[in-house]
Amino acid sequence: MRTIQSAYHDPVELIWTETACKFGMTIERDPTVFASWDGCGVLKIGVPESLDADDSLAQMIFHEVCHALVEGPDAFHKPDWGLQIDNPSDRVREHACLRLQAALADQHGLRELLAATTNLRKYYDALPSDPLHDNDDPAAEVARHGWDRAKNGPWTSPLEQALRMTAQIAAAVTAVAPADSLWSRTNVNSEYH
Repeated sequence: MRTIQSAYHDPVELIWTETACKFGMTIERDPTVFASWDGCGVLKIGVPESLDADDSLAQMIFHEVCHALVEGPDAFHKPDWGLQIDNPSDRVREHACLRLQAALADQHGLRELLAATTNLRKYYDALPSDPLHDNDDPAAEVARHGWDRAKNGPWTSPLEQALRMTAQIAAAVTAVAPADSLWSRTNVNSEYH
């Protein structure tokens, strides 16, 4: 019998798990949740079988990082960033998270690869090319506060590094990805080719 001394890990998952660690987040896979932040450093993400076919651990972590950036430092110590998904008054803040997610991903051609999931996808897919500037949606202004934190705070460098590394992998994989693969839908910048 062969002794197995190591296991394969998805490279993009490794990037985002390590990035979460740099932000003080421990990632745990949990079949009883979709995504849940405990306010004490643990981000629980559903197991692969409980997620949609176009979801990934990386994309789920990125979404929660965007929540943290939109809600600000005080929310880091609140379960689920102080939001209640079924509370209509929190809808603007959820939409702000999606706008920030799209804006950050757009910088590297990763909007579809790191897209929102579940019923939020319809809103996400309808976002304009500049998701931070929309005078008709109050979520845009809230998202700009998250953008400022993303670009001018302690998370700036690790977040940018994770996005760049993800884009580098996307550039390599896009050329060989089948048409039905999410990887074929990336639009990474020419600097990565």
